[in-house]
Amino acid sequence: MSNATVQRASVPKVARPGRGKNFSADRRPGFLTYGILLAFLIGSTYPLWYSFVIGSSTGAVFSSAWPPLLPGGQFWVNVAEVFDSVDFWAALGNSLVVSSVITFSVVSFSTLAGYAFAKLRFRGRQGLLIFVIATLAVPTQLGIIPMFMMMKQLGWTGSLGAIMIPTLVTAFGVFFMRQYLVDNIPDELIEAARVDGASMIGTFWHVGVPAARPAMAILSLFTFMTAWTDYLWPMLVAPQTPTLQVALSQLQSARYVDYTIVMTGALMATIPLLLLFVVAGKQLVSGIMAGAVKG
Repeated sequence: MSNATVQRASVPKVARPGRGKNFSADRRPGFLTYGILLAFLIGSTYPLWYSFVIGSSTGAVFSSAWPPLLPGGQFWVNVAEVFDSVDFWAALGNSLVVSSVITFSVVSFSTLAGYAFAKLRFRGRQGLLIFVIATLAVPTQLGIIPMFMMMKQLGWTGSLGAIMIPTLVTAFGVFFMRQYLVDNIPDELIEAARVDGASMIGTFWHVGVPAARPAMAILSLFTFMTAWTDYLWPMLVAPQTPTLQVALSQLQSARYVDYTIVMTGALMATIPLLLLFVVAGKQLVSGIMAGAVKG
């Protein structure tokens, strides 16, 4: 081998710009990306801001030529009017109880059923799963009259139990947890736990639940929001024990509707959801990232 060949072989290769790691470093978000994100942020928060603007103004704001962009000084006056018009704190407590119980039940049963459909082998599994998925195609409105008749025969109408019991488990929650667990729990891990002497419930608790925590957090958030904002079923089955949404509907049941009071009540009903996002947002994102890293 000649000296020239040895010298060419010993020269280190220089990475070309725009390839390898340098390529990913150049793909940083620019002004266009931040501009689009800012536009989506403004568009998402504007309805909430406009509710606060109207809720802090007087009824004369609707007679102005242009809608206001800045809040007025009547917010606490309108809040006091909401308290005088409806039993706000009792309705808030009812909504908290209903939403919390439904969320806990849906997440618990959906995780159990999703784990069974994803990792257990039993006769009729596929048929049961298809039946669960098929129920998603049935409109909720079709079951309102039969469920109301059932609650009336049981004597539960007018109670919080009549609101909670029909929604203690959902087909969407079962399907959602099944789709998440089927790829995020290796079969070898379950077999190793069973070899070590763990029971079926012990395997679910020590293997399935830790792996399902990110999906459980997401399902909890969506379920709580759905139960909190539900209006039709609580209004039909328990108007005597109103949830927050049913109680606030009384603000526009009179002949003259003051929309500033209505907007104030709607904003007050949204505040608990915002607090939930603030408190649980960090844990939710960390759980999603943990699940993504494990995958």
